[in-house]
Amino acid sequence: MMKISIAVLCTAFTVSVLAQTTDPVIMTIGGKSVNKSEFESVYRKNNSKTVTDPKSVKEYADLFSLFKMKVYEAESMGLDTVGSFKTELAGYRRQLATPYLTDKNTNENLITEAYERMKWEIKSSHILIRCSEIEFPKDTLESWTRATLIRNAIVGKLPTAAQIAEYDKLLKNSTIVKSDFAKKDSGMYKSKLNSVKNLAEYYKNAGADKFPGIAPKTSDDPSVPDNKGDLGYYSALDLAYPYETAMYNTKPGEVSHVVRSKYGYHIIKVYDKRPYRGEITVAHIMVKFPKDATDTDKKNAKTKIDELAAKIKAGEKFDDVARSHSEDKQTSDRAGQLAPFKSGKLPKDFEDAAFGLKKDGDISDPVMTTYGWHIIKRIELKGLAPLEQMKPELKARVARDSRSQMGRVALIARVKKENGFKQNLANRDEIMKVLDTTYLTATWKASNAAKLGNKEIISFKDKTYGLQDFAKFFEQQMVYRSPTDLYGLMGQAYEKWVEEMVVSYEDAQLENTRPEFKNLLHEYRDGILLFDLTDQKVWSKAVKDTAGLRSFYEKNKNNYLWDDRADVTTYRCLDSKISAEVRKMLAKGKSEKEITDAINKTSQLNVTVENVMYLKNENKNLNENWKKGVVANDIKDEKDGKMLVIVVNKVLPKSPKTLNEAKGLITADFQVSLEKEWIAYLKNKYPVKINEDVLNTIK
Repeated sequence: MMKISIAVLCTAFTVSVLAQTTDPVIMTIGGKSVNKSEFESVYRKNNSKTVTDPKSVKEYADLFSLFKMKVYEAESMGLDTVGSFKTELAGYRRQLATPYLTDKNTNENLITEAYERMKWEIKSSHILIRCSEIEFPKDTLESWTRATLIRNAIVGKLPTAAQIAEYDKLLKNSTIVKSDFAKKDSGMYKSKLNSVKNLAEYYKNAGADKFPGIAPKTSDDPSVPDNKGDLGYYSALDLAYPYETAMYNTKPGEVSHVVRSKYGYHIIKVYDKRPYRGEITVAHIMVKFPKDATDTDKKNAKTKIDELAAKIKAGEKFDDVARSHSEDKQTSDRAGQLAPFKSGKLPKDFEDAAFGLKKDGDISDPVMTTYGWHIIKRIELKGLAPLEQMKPELKARVARDSRSQMGRVALIARVKKENGFKQNLANRDEIMKVLDTTYLTATWKASNAAKLGNKEIISFKDKTYGLQDFAKFFEQQMVYRSPTDLYGLMGQAYEKWVEEMVVSYEDAQLENTRPEFKNLLHEYRDGILLFDLTDQKVWSKAVKDTAGLRSFYEKNKNNYLWDDRADVTTYRCLDSKISAEVRKMLAKGKSEKEITDAINKTSQLNVTVENVMYLKNENKNLNENWKKGVVANDIKDEKDGKMLVIVVNKVLPKSPKTLNEAKGLITADFQVSLEKEWIAYLKNKYPVKINEDVLNTIK
């Protein structure tokens, strides 16, 4: 973090405009010229005054020249060539480049879109046809065809015999079915085929709403036997982006067209659209249903919840009843308070009762869910905050969501268009000549393609990538796989490679196309150099140079003095009788150990002893007794009533602290001393000559 802070501070000293033909030299530092544009840019950036003070310009020139001296010294020592420096700078560059490697306008639109959608909640059901994102075209076609036939049946367009026969061909040609057939397993084949062949029967047996009748027979969603495809109410950023988009674009009562997400193909029916209900915080009192609850169990639970509701109506506090009687032990110690939630997170009946409460503090009648009975108290309801207030949160959520790829897709399309992207698929396909099943066992080598040469595959206006470049990438993607289509694998890897090469091309151009990126990166560079150099010359040196630190201390020890101190022993006595005994033994010259051993024979609580070195005025009981000897009178401790017998063993006048006693302060001062010596060295090595005439033109 310290390095970053220095990097940010270095903003003041970074070149931010290109030299112009009429850009005079404003100063030389160690014989190196600095142009007016460089100095003026950073001065303006760090001086917001509309009227320029000549004195402030001169002071800034001194700061600027000192900064440049340090940068030149770091470079002269080769710190900018050290591997650790290059690695750290490369890491910062990756962080700085990230926002530039996506389409900003697309991301802004996604944020606005998400906010507008969050104003509404949509109730939907779906049928899922599973299909992996990395499946080959023939397999995605089989899944898409099945989804399309099911969707058409739901809206009354039942599949014809010809359509079923065509689907049968696609299914038999799919990778997983072929693999199952080879193992003499036809279970998957029959299950998928029957889900299409029997659509007419499913349609006939379904009620007026065909969706919940057909979904359990056709959907791959494992929850469908329980919910019949019903997902309840959801809003923006709750579901996969393609699903969300289709959900918001489909009118209540209608069925969407087939939608692809990372999970597969969805058929969506929208049932309702309502305004956002907000985020609510509630507390509840719960009476649970036992596992495998009988009717008697449920009746007893109802009786108990009614009794608890009666207590509250009779005047008992909700919080007290929740702590004493709620069977939700995870929340009862918090008076039943649950974490804030939105629609779609808890059982529908519970949510409806919670959101139905009109104001904070309102308490519901008993509500039954599948888990038991509840009494709910509203604590707080938050509506949708303004866009500007939510923007940081939405930006972060969009960045984590799959929709963030929309910005990357837009960037790739723009970079291709602006930079004359071309591809030669015939040259790409040459790799198939050397691709064999060793790729499936993760033993194939890119060197196998060496004999094919480096024929151009993709190109930009000023850069090309060839077959060997792709072969190396293809090898890096290799993992052990079951038998599959090698050409399909190659095609998938190629698409990924092209995307990475396009983004890499844009990344490499940032210093040339984005002046603000170049300047910011230069700030980080100089910040890291300054940190490393200052660490070597000042910070670490002050810690490691123990002889130098000792010498500095000896020369300056009188700057680190203790104030007057007193070495004090305090006998904390149980009562005045015990304190009198302590005083008698002190008068006889008895030691601390002799006193405690004798007096604590009957009880270890009779007397305890504290030995403390006090600074003057640190202990009010000593202010009037600042001299060696036993303080004449007992002092009663007002907190615990004990009687204190105070003995001042010795009084110490002001004296230097030892090196160890003040090491932190001494080390800090030693660092200041080292830095002064270092700056004097730099000013001698890099003499500064300022062109006053040019400096005075900065108004």
